[in-house]
Amino acid sequence: MSRPPLIAPSVLAADFGRLAEEVRAVDRAGADWIHVDIMDGRFVPEISFGQPVVRAIRKATQKPLNLHLMVVEPERSLAAYAAAGADHLLVQAEPGSTVHLHRVLSQVRELGRKPGVVIDPATPIVWIDHVLHLADIILVMTVNPGFGGQAFLPEMLPKIAALRALCAERGLHPHIEVDGGQDAGTVRRVVEAGADVIVAGTAIFGAQDYGAAMDGIRRCGTGGEA
Repeated sequence: MSRPPLIAPSVLAADFGRLAEEVRAVDRAGADWIHVDIMDGRFVPEISFGQPVVRAIRKATQKPLNLHLMVVEPERSLAAYAAAGADHLLVQAEPGSTVHLHRVLSQVRELGRKPGVVIDPATPIVWIDHVLHLADIILVMTVNPGFGGQAFLPEMLPKIAALRALCAERGLHPHIEVDGGQDAGTVRRVVEAGADVIVAGTAIFGAQDYGAAMDGIRRCGTGGEA
């Protein structure tokens, strides 16, 4: 039996009016990481959280904070998000976000945080070919970024598999994280393709029992039933 995937509930789907309580609830229910989407209204149309909210989330949990920076010029805010409590800082690979991807990932490492790189559905793996060795985490978006509640794009499965094979060929062992439309019905396929971290929003925060929802995702990730 394969190892169950790590589960990172996405607080973008939480009740913002009870955010600290929601974070504590998924923490107690067995979350491995807490996923936080940072949107600036430029790289993606929506605006979500900033550093004050990250600081508030940090006070509510000791679990690793997995920040996805969907922003333009992430290099301008890396230190501030690290100081706010981020454990992982994931930046977009696309030049519309940063034109100095190698430098940005190196900066994250220098801040003592885990660097991650993100590729959107239309972004080919070749765009991150020369920075794979710098990334502790590679996030493959399985929907187009910027909005919650979208349907999983199954055409991302070959990309996940190709990425895992390329990393193995080079002796690299990053976490491969997936985000977008993830639930008990999709997780088995993405884990079989090579993912080992599942970001789930609505599938967890939309459930009555957060622990049961996460357990169902884990079971499906190891070939069981939800």
